[in-house]
Amino acid sequence: MAKSNTAVAVQMVAEPSNDAGLPAHLKAVEGVGRGNENVGDALTVPRIKLLQKMNNEVDKHHSDYIDGCSVGDFVNTLSKEVMGSEIYVLSLHFNTEYVVWRDITKGGGYGGNFKTYAEANDYIQAQEIPSEYSADETHSHVLLIKNPETGVLENAPVIMDFAKSKLRVSKGWNSQIGIKGGDRFAGLWKIKGVSTENKSGQTFMNLDVSWVGWATEDDYKTAETMYEKYA
Repeated sequence: MAKSNTAVAVQMVAEPSNDAGLPAHLKAVEGVGRGNENVGDALTVPRIKLLQKMNNEVDKHHSDYIDGCSVGDFVNTLSKEVMGSEIYVLSLHFNTEYVVWRDITKGGGYGGNFKTYAEANDYIQAQEIPSEYSADETHSHVLLIKNPETGVLENAPVIMDFAKSKLRVSKGWNSQIGIKGGDRFAGLWKIKGVSTENKSGQTFMNLDVSWVGWATEDDYKTAETMYEKYA
């Protein structure tokens, strides 16, 4: 994909699509697919993960390996889709939470997100081996992703967690959004992984967020609808 084409496509005005790729004879006539009427909000919101060297997804010998991914790529933890090394997003919401993770040397894994540290600690203490778990203060950004090739804005939200060294990036992003003004979802941003070094000289991937431009009118209206739905 040429760089110039990406820049043009990102600015395209595109209607959101609900087409799940169903054959013509299986498409719903209207509304939700029959049988899904009572599902409502009983769904898992996917999370976007920036891959590090130690993640199982990049280990070809691990059962969680995802073909075609590399360190620094973003993946959808629910669909396992590899999204490349940069994504374009509109930010819908921001929350501070406490996310529980299992020690990666003990198998790793997401334990859940909690509104307070006390709730997170209660969950940890209920585990068979509490010492294998920890709760990190986390900034959770609810995002809508824009496809840079087609210009289509996804109409289903995803969550990206900013914890530990990423908290500084999150705070900086919030400051930029505040300076720009308007609704939180009024602007289009690019998020990419960048290699950095800790105090011990070990390299790891962190996040970089940069301004692209104002949302198109159609994208803004889509984001507004999603904001009202998930507020």
